[in-house]
Amino acid sequence: MILVLLGPPGAGKGTQGERLAEQLGIPKVATGDVLRAAVRDGTPLGLAAKAAMDRGDLVPDEVILGIMKEALASPGAANGAILDGVVRTVPQAEGLQRVLEELGRPLDAVLIFDIPDEELVKRLSARTVCSNCQTPYTGREPGSTCQKCGGTLARRKDDEPEAVRNRLRTYQEQTAPVIGWYREAGGPLRPIDAQGTMDEVLARARKALGT
Repeated sequence: MILVLLGPPGAGKGTQGERLAEQLGIPKVATGDVLRAAVRDGTPLGLAAKAAMDRGDLVPDEVILGIMKEALASPGAANGAILDGVVRTVPQAEGLQRVLEELGRPLDAVLIFDIPDEELVKRLSARTVCSNCQTPYTGREPGSTCQKCGGTLARRKDDEPEAVRNRLRTYQEQTAPVIGWYREAGGPLRPIDAQGTMDEVLARARKALGT
């Protein structure tokens, strides 16, 4: 089973991807993870990615997709994979489709984790982190004391309400066309209500997949 996860920052797709991977017995493959592994292992594509990053450039889509193809062709992904962060733009969706066709693997579902923007602003701006030991907290105000080391809690700049709204606008600008592309291509779109407890959202995802 090959699944693509889509959703705005803070919608919980990473967490749910990990839980789905555990329950379905297939790996969760995240772009950042496979990039770091390829760079660490010194593969030809990993070296190309490292060269781009060393220049301060974005890693080209063809390099990312090549690394993703290697990951999907590995024995660990023989029964499928959950792809998190792989598709963010229409060219990446098109590229992934080519990769899957070359591997003879179907795309089983595109899970879209839906949640209102203001709920996400509320959720993300409630996060703080210890400025000393980096322990994360939810629902603890900036300036509070870290229970682990006694440090001071602070909100990350990208979790400030206006920064979150900017991130959501960027997501909508990039991802709305991706959803449209999958819809036109007859892709297996599965919208998931991402509000509620982790167990409730997981149950909706399992139901959407019929598993």
